[in-house]
Amino acid sequence: MTYFSEIVHLSDIARVHGDRCPEKKAFVFEDRVVTYKEFDTNSEKVANGLVSENVAEQDRVAYMDKNSDRFYELVMGCAKSNSVIVGINWRLAPPEVAYILNDSSAKILFVGEDFFGLVEKILQDVPSIEKVICMSGTNKNWPTYEEWRDKQSDSICDRKPQLKDVAIQMYTSGTTGNPKGVQLTHDNFYSSRNPEPQEGLEWSEWTEDEVQLVTAPTFHIGGAGSGIGGLYASATNVVLKEFDPTAVLNAINDYGITKIFMVPAMMKMILDNPLSRETNYSTIKYISYGASPIPLDLLKEAIEVFQCGFIQLYGMTETTGSVTYLPPEDHSIEGNERMKSAGKALPHCEIKIVDEKGKEVNTKDVGEIIVRTTSNMIGYWNLPEETKKTLKSGWLYTGDAGFMDEDGYVFVHDRVKDMIVSGGENVYPAEVESAIFGHEMVSDVAVIGVPDEHWGEAVKALVVLKENCETSEEDIINFTRQKIAGFKTPKSVDFINELPRNPSGKILKKELRKPYWEGFERAIN
Repeated sequence: MTYFSEIVHLSDIARVHGDRCPEKKAFVFEDRVVTYKEFDTNSEKVANGLVSENVAEQDRVAYMDKNSDRFYELVMGCAKSNSVIVGINWRLAPPEVAYILNDSSAKILFVGEDFFGLVEKILQDVPSIEKVICMSGTNKNWPTYEEWRDKQSDSICDRKPQLKDVAIQMYTSGTTGNPKGVQLTHDNFYSSRNPEPQEGLEWSEWTEDEVQLVTAPTFHIGGAGSGIGGLYASATNVVLKEFDPTAVLNAINDYGITKIFMVPAMMKMILDNPLSRETNYSTIKYISYGASPIPLDLLKEAIEVFQCGFIQLYGMTETTGSVTYLPPEDHSIEGNERMKSAGKALPHCEIKIVDEKGKEVNTKDVGEIIVRTTSNMIGYWNLPEETKKTLKSGWLYTGDAGFMDEDGYVFVHDRVKDMIVSGGENVYPAEVESAIFGHEMVSDVAVIGVPDEHWGEAVKALVVLKENCETSEEDIINFTRQKIAGFKTPKSVDFINELPRNPSGKILKKELRKPYWEGFERAIN
């Protein structure tokens, strides 16, 4: 992996490269180009601005907007001031956004114009917010980002973060209905860097002329992490406001993109675009993908069109991203057994498969996948019991069920938890069930993930209505949409007479899932 010995804390990136390659392009965003020197100066202003706003060390600062180079200025400014950036999923419903702002006790909210209305609606319910700053557009009540930033000092912020200090707090779907704040430290990001190139990891090396396309949302570790990785390597990062197949293809043509991270659903949408057969892909070296394995037919088409190396990455927000990799040489248009796996452990990771008592199981026996790495989070914000369930004796329990073959390849077989992954977004059924239970006609409900050709998995609700009550699938979906994000709302609703339960009353979701997954090798997609 690319290595810079001077970069130890997240805050070192801009300062090191601002001195080392000041005129090199750090970002291209729409019609704006930012050099590494400008990135360093701008983030220093942000850091000093946060200090002037009485944001103390380790206080939380929230960001809610679509992708932008300015997001990374805030990440770096927070790192330099030793405060913590909290990226908010802009697809969430107002009650969910309010929950995250209250849970994190964020003092300042940086918000884009697309979300002014939402913020105005919830601001009275979020007493911790002392200031709102417009990332784009104007609002008579709030200053613009440039106006606020550019009146700050550009001198070096005198705060010194420690390796154990939290740099980024990302919210993931919660098993009990509320999102959980994953705390990632400065140490989580760079302690795993190896000064020596690793055999078989050539895809992870970066040259001086790399141009990375950042199109995954930055409120996820996939988007934020890939951008931060490109900055560490002093690459040029072309940032798209949001994923759009035509914009991706134009960027590949216009900027000579060399590396991209995406989920398979994105890849399919790009290949379905008519422009995909007219684009010049000669500069692309590698496409990395995550959230789900790539279907063989999709891989065949992608290899034929993109003609580059493919790397599957498996990881979690809680592990600061990837813990395994399936290298290009294990991808084959003929298909092979290894392509059904998530690959093997990265050099800085240890992986075991354990039974319910935490004892390692035999090769090819199914158990829970656990990970030990310096990239494991320090815990969930304000959730000590949830943290204890996930972090045990230095190991992180992923909640994924799988097995390992004799060569160390990890095969994800099912989920210990009921989580659904739809288009790269995590959805916990408890969140959706809680939203549906408020419907006056609903007596009982269970939510499961079912196979979906486009998104991998789709959210399905199985609803038991109260006696003598009637309602429609559309009504249930529309009711749910008012409470939770659109990607969490059911894509389909089946009405049934009763839910199967065990003697203690627990819903037998495996029984509910079985007919929908018949014919599939495994119970996730």
